[in-house]
Amino acid sequence: MGLCEVDLHCHTTASDGLLTPNELVRTAAVLGLKGIGITDHDTIQGWREAEEAANVCQIQLLKGIELNTDWNGKEVHILGYELDDSSNDLNQTLKSLRDARKKRMLEILDRFQHLGITIEVKEIQKFAKGESIGRPHIAQALIEQGYVNSIKEAFDDYIGKGGPAYVPLHKLTPEEGIKLIRESHGVAVLAHPGIYRLEEGIKPWIEAGLQGIEVSHSEHNQEDELRYRSLAEKYNLVMTGGSDFHGEERKPGVKLGHWGAPEEVIQQILVLAKGN
Repeated sequence: MGLCEVDLHCHTTASDGLLTPNELVRTAAVLGLKGIGITDHDTIQGWREAEEAANVCQIQLLKGIELNTDWNGKEVHILGYELDDSSNDLNQTLKSLRDARKKRMLEILDRFQHLGITIEVKEIQKFAKGESIGRPHIAQALIEQGYVNSIKEAFDDYIGKGGPAYVPLHKLTPEEGIKLIRESHGVAVLAHPGIYRLEEGIKPWIEAGLQGIEVSHSEHNQEDELRYRSLAEKYNLVMTGGSDFHGEERKPGVKLGHWGAPEEVIQQILVLAKGN
C-alpha cells in the first residue's frame, strides 16, 4: 500500500501514542506526507509542540481531538478538528473526561489487587507522558511487571471488555461530543464507523451537527470504504481518512500515512471550521 497525501488521525505521547508531537510531525515530513492530523484522546496538550514542528518542517497540520462516546452500549469515537482552544467549556469538559480516566485507572488497580496483581500508580504514570491516561499505559505496566507478554494479551486477559479487571469509562453521548466540538467552532467527524457498523446513527448525528466521516482507516476494508464513501456523498459529508497511528508497539502494522485522504480535505475542513 502506498502513502496517502495526508494522515488525519494520529496519536502522540499527549495521550496513548509513542511519539511526541514533534517526533510525529517530523516523521510525517520525512515520509513525504503533505499534511498530518493530531487527534489525541481528551486532550489538546500536544497542539503547540506540533504547530512549532509543522512550521519548521513546512507541513500542514490539523489540530484535533478524539472523544470516546457511548451509543446504546457501542463505543463511538468522534474526531474534532480546529477547535477554539480558548473555549472554557471545551477545556473544562476535557479535564472532567481526563479525571474520569484517572478514576477508572484506580478502579482497575483495585481489581488487580483482587486478582493477585500488584501495580502501583507510579508504574503506569511512567508510560503516560501526557495528561490523558489510557488502558494501553496500564497494559505496558503489566508487560514490564511480567504479567503479560503483549498489549493484546493484557486486553484479552484482563482489561478488555469482559475481562476480570475491565472498568467502563464514563463517556459523553455522540450528540454531546458533537455539540461540544461545534460549540468550540470545530469540525465534528465520525471516526472509523466500520468497526462497530454505526450506519443507523449517522442521520441523527448529522442533525446534531456532524460534518464529516472517516472513510479510510486501518480497520476498514474495501467494502467499508465504499459504504462510507456512499453515505458521505448521500449526506454531503466531508470524507476524511487516517491510520489511527499510535506507534508499532501500540498498534502493530499500523504505519503512518498508509491510510488517509487527499490533501484537499484539509482545506475542506478549514473552510467548515471558519463557518462554524
